Amino acid sequence: MIKSMTGFGKSEISLPGKKITIEVRSLNSKQLDLSVKLPGIYRSIEFDIRSMAAAEIKRGKADISITIENTSVQTSATVNKEIFREYLRQVNDALAFSGVDADYDAIIPVVMRLPEVVSTHTESLTEEEQAAVMQALGEALANFNKFREQEGTTLINDLLRRIDNIEEYKAQVEPYEKGRCETIKNRIRENLAQLKVDVDSNRLEQEMIFYIEKLDITEEKVRLTNHCNYFREVAASEEAAGRKLGFIAQEMGREINTLGSKSNQADMQILVVKMKDELEKIKEQVLNIL
Repeated sequence: MIKSMTGFGKSEISLPGKKITIEVRSLNSKQLDLSVKLPGIYRSIEFDIRSMAAAEIKRGKADISITIENTSVQTSATVNKEIFREYLRQVNDALAFSGVDADYDAIIPVVMRLPEVVSTHTESLTEEEQAAVMQALGEALANFNKFREQEGTTLINDLLRRIDNIEEYKAQVEPYEKGRCETIKNRIRENLAQLKVDVDSNRLEQEMIFYIEKLDITEEKVRLTNHCNYFREVAASEEAAGRKLGFIAQEMGREINTLGSKSNQADMQILVVKMKDELEKIKEQVLNIL
């Protein structure tokens, strides 16, 4: 199934005392450009997170964000009461010795920042929490892929509609193609008649055949039809088809450009311009396909 490179997925999981939220976002890019933002406690499993994400995302500019929200009143920071009291006693002694009145609203914040007054216990990552984070990441990536599949369906339907439009414009070229041959022949004969010279009719017919063959667009139309059919085939059968569809669109462009250079008739050139317009929109949209 065709997927878009633009995607979003989110998952949440609750553990004792905390809630973990994981978000995955991506935009189009030629290669995989993966950025991971996570709390320090999860640095030990960053490689596992990147490996799982890379296998699912494959291509695009992606951001993974993991945040922790504490849901308990407990904290890993503790105040050492004995040290705090000793610091405060020494400050009081110093103020009394200096004859300065104590302003505890100003003193206490300073004392709290002194060494060893507040200590933080380093939290370790348990196996249970590690498994829970990886499970939540898998859920976020699954939601992310569902989003990309939905976007991909919308994109490919639009692209196939434009392919149909190109073939419709190509079909509209045929009536003008048949009529222009006679127009060219008549124009050549009229110009020769104005010159009032003797002309070898057989040689004239041969030269006109050679000239008209150079303007024949049958080969371009056949190749353009083949490219359109191959575009549909790849879109229906391959998953990560973005690059291949882009190459096919380039080949379609070559045939349309050649067709335009041979179309020395105003109505045909208008149809060629319409085909080019549809093709440019296809090229823009293909950049968003995985």
